[in-house]
This record gives sequence, C-alpha cells and structure tokens, in this order.
Amino acid sequence: MAGAELFADVHAVLFDLDGVLTPTAVVHRRAWALLFEEYFARVGAGPYEESDYFAHIDGKPRYDGVRDELAAHGITLPEGDHDDGPDAETVCGLGNRKNLEFNRVLAEEGVTPYPGSLEFLDAVDAAGIRSAVVSSSANAVDVLNAAGIADRFVTVVDGKVARDQRLAGKPSPETYEYGARLLGTDAAHSVVVEDATSGVAAGRAGGFIVIGVDRGTGRDALLREGADVVVEDLAELVETWKTATGG
Repeated sequence: MAGAELFADVHAVLFDLDGVLTPTAVVHRRAWALLFEEYFARVGAGPYEESDYFAHIDGKPRYDGVRDELAAHGITLPEGDHDDGPDAETVCGLGNRKNLEFNRVLAEEGVTPYPGSLEFLDAVDAAGIRSAVVSSSANAVDVLNAAGIADRFVTVVDGKVARDQRLAGKPSPETYEYGARLLGTDAAHSVVVEDATSGVAAGRAGGFIVIGVDRGTGRDALLREGADVVVEDLAELVETWKTATGG
C-alpha cells in the first residue's frame, strides 16, 4: 500500500470514468462484444474473446479501439467519417454502431457510482483539492449525469473535447496534461486514477502520480505500465489520503 508521502503535495486529481467512478466499463464490454461477435462471424474472422477488450480496446478513444481490434484480426477498413451511419463498413461506422448499443443499455439500465470511489472523492473534496474527469468516451457527460455526479467535478475532458482540441488519445498523456492545465496545475502535482493499461501508461508518460484500480485488468499489468499503487477499490486509499492531505 502506498504511503502518505505519495500524496503529500497533490493539487489536483484526474479521474478516468468508466471502471473508476462508474461500472460503465461493463456496459462498454457488452457493447463491444455484441459489435465484434456479430461482425467477425459475418466476415469469417472470429472469434472475439473477452481478453481482446483489455488487450486492444480498453481506455482508448472509440475509433482507436475499433482500428486496433480489427488490426489484431488482420482486418483493415477505410477510416470513414465521424458522421458515418452505423451500417457503414468503416472504422467510424463500426464505432458508431457500438455507441448506439452502449447508449441503449445506459438508457435502459442507468448507472450507479462505485461506493468506494464516492468515498475517495468525498475525501478529495474535503481536502479542498480540485478534481476533473478525463475520459476517452464521448459519452462521459451523459454517464456522469446518469450517475448523478456531474456537479462534483470542475471540468470534464472527454472524447469530444479531445477531438475539438486535437489531443491525442490515451496512451498519449495529452488529455491528462490538458486536464491538469484546466485545473491550474501540472503533472508533478496531480494524481491520475485509472483502471486501464492505456490510461496508466498515459499517466506514467506524462509524469503524473498514478493510482491503478484493478477492475479486471490485473494488478501486475497495471504495475507493469507504471502505476505507483494498485487497489481493487479506492476506499482502500481513503485513510492514507486523509493522512497526506489533512482532510
């Protein structure tokens, strides 16, 4: 377990969303599986395995996930355009098809934040430390609203912001660096909280303090990508955080 000294001079906390604050990673995994199981069966390239999600998709911008998963199966498609319909045989078309499925499940089932993550967020707020959400998802604001926690964060850097600002997606550190700047600080004084190897790699590449949350990726994999500490639930860090920040 990390010592309090790890968080002694923190000015900001940057949270990934899916799998860190909310269990929407489960919804994403289901939507990706529905997309690729059908597509690979149709083109004779399967099968899609659950391990594919963690190896090629998790934490990345949607179209990057499509492109990397296709490449892993030896498939190259035209890039297409962000406005492509969900039936288009393009990277963007497949990505938009997945997004429709994700939004359908979210609307039908809703989402509840992880209690341990809320406990840690309460401790962050109590210490007077600013926080933001940095997510590859273009649906981040909708998910935060559905979870009832949108007002808990100073700003949200999501897939739409990344596209508008021309920021490279994770594992590049650019979205986290942008989020830190919006909070008026830098990587050396900021914590990144991530459950995906691509996000942990982004935090490490940017020089951030990195908390890995193991929701299935695996402790060793998160440590290997550069996490300073790995927990199964953020509640495990609350007392250490309070000691470090006086919260």
